[in-house]
Amino acid sequence: MEYRRFGQDIVVRIDKGEEIVEKMLDVCKKENVTLANVNALGAVGEFEVGLFNTKEKKYYSSVHKGDFEIVSLTGSITTKDGELYNHIHMSAGDQENKVYGGHLNYAKVSATCEMFIRVIDGNVEREFDEEVGLNLFKF
Repeated sequence: MEYRRFGQDIVVRIDKGEEIVEKMLDVCKKENVTLANVNALGAVGEFEVGLFNTKEKKYYSSVHKGDFEIVSLTGSITTKDGELYNHIHMSAGDQENKVYGGHLNYAKVSATCEMFIRVIDGNVEREFDEEVGLNLFKF
């Protein structure tokens, strides 16, 4: 992985074999980012995404392996209990143009991943909401 910061924008290249969420958090820690918007594209060979069942208040995950193009990767960086917290969603398409997506747990790069992190001046903490069953923005 390599990256460069340009003011409030960080441009990241995540390399083959590296894990996207891990590298994104590494950059945020190095650059003291506590609030940001994230988007990316690239190619992955394996990824796990989840779907939140609102009635059960539980995530169901699925793992996908093969050749996939990232159609969309978007999300946020905030904090929870003073620690970095990521909320990233990813959709990726296969050779037949079938797309799989959801809440990103992990994704291993198969070629490259080009990520853009837009740093926002400030901090938004998260707090668990019993009714919803998720960690929501706390203002």
